[in-house]
Amino acid sequence: MVMEEILETASRLGIDLSQVDLDSLRLPPGEDFWHQKVKNQNHETISDDEDMNEEYPLEFDMGFGNIIVVDNLPVVPKEKFEKLEGVVRKIYGQIGVIKEDGFWMPVDPATQKTLGQCFIEYNTPREAELAREKTHNYKLDKSHVFAINMFDDIEKFLKVPDEWAPPETKPYTPGENLQQWLTDEKARDQFVVRSGSDTEVLWNDARHLKPDPVYKRAFWTESFVQWSPLGTYLATVHRQGTAVWGGATTFKQLMRYAHSQVKLIDFSPGERFLVTYSSHEPSNPRDTHRVVLNIFDVKTGKVMRDFKGNADEFVVGGTGGVTGVSWPVFRWGGGKDDKYFARIGKNVISVYETETFTLIGKKSIKVENIMDFSWSPTDPILALFVPELGGGNQPARVSLIQIPGKEEMRQKNLFSVSDCQMYWQSNGDYLAVKVDRYTKTKRSTYTGFELFRIKERDIPIEVLELENKNDKIIAFAWEPKGHRFAVIHGDSPKPDVSFYSMRTTHNTGRVSKLTTLKGKQANALYWSPAGRYIILAGLKGFNGQLEFYNVDELETMGVAEHFSATDIEWDPTGRYVATSVTSIHEMENGFNIWSFNGKLLYRILKDHFFQFLWRPRPPSFLSPEKEEEIFKNLKKYSKKYEAEDQDVSLLLSEQDREKRRRLKDEWDSCVNDWKKWHEEDRSERQSLRDGEASDEEEEYEAKEVEVEELLDVSEEVLAFEE
Repeated sequence: MVMEEILETASRLGIDLSQVDLDSLRLPPGEDFWHQKVKNQNHETISDDEDMNEEYPLEFDMGFGNIIVVDNLPVVPKEKFEKLEGVVRKIYGQIGVIKEDGFWMPVDPATQKTLGQCFIEYNTPREAELAREKTHNYKLDKSHVFAINMFDDIEKFLKVPDEWAPPETKPYTPGENLQQWLTDEKARDQFVVRSGSDTEVLWNDARHLKPDPVYKRAFWTESFVQWSPLGTYLATVHRQGTAVWGGATTFKQLMRYAHSQVKLIDFSPGERFLVTYSSHEPSNPRDTHRVVLNIFDVKTGKVMRDFKGNADEFVVGGTGGVTGVSWPVFRWGGGKDDKYFARIGKNVISVYETETFTLIGKKSIKVENIMDFSWSPTDPILALFVPELGGGNQPARVSLIQIPGKEEMRQKNLFSVSDCQMYWQSNGDYLAVKVDRYTKTKRSTYTGFELFRIKERDIPIEVLELENKNDKIIAFAWEPKGHRFAVIHGDSPKPDVSFYSMRTTHNTGRVSKLTTLKGKQANALYWSPAGRYIILAGLKGFNGQLEFYNVDELETMGVAEHFSATDIEWDPTGRYVATSVTSIHEMENGFNIWSFNGKLLYRILKDHFFQFLWRPRPPSFLSPEKEEEIFKNLKKYSKKYEAEDQDVSLLLSEQDREKRRRLKDEWDSCVNDWKKWHEEDRSERQSLRDGEASDEEEEYEAKEVEVEELLDVSEEVLAFEE
């Protein structure tokens, strides 16, 4: 776009650019033009979500999105024009490629001096957006602080009314009960599956040994689906952005979140906020990917805060994500209230509070060489890991930091550390730190655990070492809401599994070993959400070995196999387990539903199977006292369900008998057809038997007949000596 066209557009709109002070314009309250539309150059969207396409019409790059307006430049005469242009080009040329003839600085015809502003045209809108981000409020000198605006915004600013008018108040219309699925009379749970182009929500009707359909839609999402943490929403991902769905009887679209080319999403634990992520190819091959993160208010769809920058700024810590960015970038803390979120940076942890979405205390926490951190699941407590510094002169350490005060609650120095991983118990009662240490020779490592008792006075720490310190730790998992944990240790193909408790018989506060199971084909641990039961799973190289174990009784309840299983997930109540084979494997795609003790209830095969996700349940509204009362009177409450189970059992028995009757009828029909064909062929059989008409074997006499047959004749002349 040449600069003459900019002048032509400004003239058509009746704009005197020399009189426009873009920085002084303010939008009406509640307006958010930036997120009204999504730009997407690929208009062949594979989705039947017509509402989303109508709400966010796709635009082509035909506007002025790649042009910025720089205000508050020095006003200079023509002889200094070239010098000023060189300074401005140097600043903005580092951010992106400025087009040929893509720099224009207007001049006042009367004074022949510049107007204190310029127009810069980049190759792409992303470069222009980055330039606005990086240089808005850039201080050239004491008197000149840059104010940057997008040229596309000028037309929007003109639509701002001269007089403010209050927004129109819409009458209240009550919405659907988004928790109605929790009132299912059969107390069933829902799950979502994706296979081929279909996404389907179903009830787990384990009594009838089959799933019960709820809602099905083709091309519902373009990449994946995700439940919100409390099960209120189902999120779908599209090129234009993300949408959430829910409702009482069917799934309706509740809100849209515009974010072009979104790749990943993450809900806050209390479902108040949604984080969306996208990465974009740089225009300069030497640069890294451009990352955009938006944090939306789930109910209103408003962007509360956005973060943009190069991928290099988001790669510290975590387990890796897209294009090297650790995911989730932001980790939520403070329990279900969604008060805080944090991200790790170079030598800092930035903790934000969600009331203003700004840094707590307006500054990050400086932690030299910080490697990783994690939040307590229930309290605003950060656990930090810092590796050794100075070649071992300064030991590694794990610290507990209280938020928002940023006070250090506890610290433990660790020596000769190779690696460190942190595991919180679901109630935040305990923190286990797995520490890999070098031996004295530095040629090998051994592993131990530092166990923090978070809720006890002064946070005591215990050290746990395995009987064989050289055992490799394959997996670790806390019992949900409990005091026990399990460890898989040793060498494949048959490592050992040990169970420990943070309590002893006298409750003296010492960790104790419960038992060790020798030689198990397991490399993963899956506790029931209700505790007590655990699955010792052998995935990948173990081809789907499953052992259902009762930790209370220390006994195996069942052993099974789901060949090539890729995923295992307990339902939120701990009654059922789903194992699935996704499209990573070409054969036997689908899922199995098991009882908690390892009985296979039903199996569903689906080609091109991608996802199985149980719908999460929110915490119970019952008080602990009420739950205790129900548990004590369980027999009284269970009579109703036992009667229903008996009815279902009788129904299943009748269905089974009906199935057997149907099979017998099919067999009888087949036998009758055979007899009919047999009778029709009687004459042919009689002719083959030389006139004998009977088919009864006892009417025939068996005779043995010897048959001589000449097989070969050969002649040989023998020579005799005289």
